[in-house]
Amino acid sequence: MLCTLLPPTSGTATVAGLDVVSNAADVRRRIGVALQEIGLDPVQTGRELLELQCGLKGITGSEGRERTQELLELVGLTDAAERRTKTYSGGMKRRLDLASALVHSPEVLFLDEPTTGLDPASRVTIWQEVRRINADGATVFLTTQYLEEADKLCDRLAIIDGGQIVAEGTPEQLKAEMGHDVVSVSLNGASAAATEAALTGLVGLERVVVASDALALYVEDGAGLIAEIVRRLDRDRIRVGPIAVARPSLDDVFLNATGRRLEGAQDEEERP
Repeated sequence: MLCTLLPPTSGTATVAGLDVVSNAADVRRRIGVALQEIGLDPVQTGRELLELQCGLKGITGSEGRERTQELLELVGLTDAAERRTKTYSGGMKRRLDLASALVHSPEVLFLDEPTTGLDPASRVTIWQEVRRINADGATVFLTTQYLEEADKLCDRLAIIDGGQIVAEGTPEQLKAEMGHDVVSVSLNGASAAATEAALTGLVGLERVVVASDALALYVEDGAGLIAEIVRRLDRDRIRVGPIAVARPSLDDVFLNATGRRLEGAQDEEERP
């Protein structure tokens, strides 16, 4: 899946190779959009909603009915096709919303926070649908606050902070740039400056990123440095919380690029 930003040309942006200002109508015909807020008519059935969307796109009669059936099968809603959407679960509503965005087989699909508020099982189902859509030839442009989601789904990603792209590349490239290991030192009320000073000069230390509640140490051999880290903190009588070692994640990439953890990242890590 390609998640990318196309650079501006002649002062304007392009989508699917078309200028969004001079070719706005053609751009709309080539894209599909599924917003974070799902807008479904609660009294319509899933089939009725998709047939209506087909009609709005000029796909009518038997062609519209066939396309509706294809989409219901694509998103696994054939058994619920005759039920009113108000009876659907959150995951079912999200899949139906995706189907409505695919009515006209868009070249580019924009998804805005497609799994926000869904339970873990529904999130996995949506991931599967997004992968399938991409495998069928559509470019998917995804915005998400879940870094795990970006890591699993995106071929390329960009981290935006304050309206500016501060990091861009493949997930593996961005994580590889962070170094070999990440040692997270929970401050637990300790001074960040004093803790950082105590650990300055560690062998293999590549960089230190200070967050409000922890230090992230990017090192060559995290496990091998734990004893030395504890010794130095004990020497300077600095009492900290848990110390953990892990490979770099996209959360570490975000922290390094912006100087803070992504809002909601802790909740994401605690999901079952």
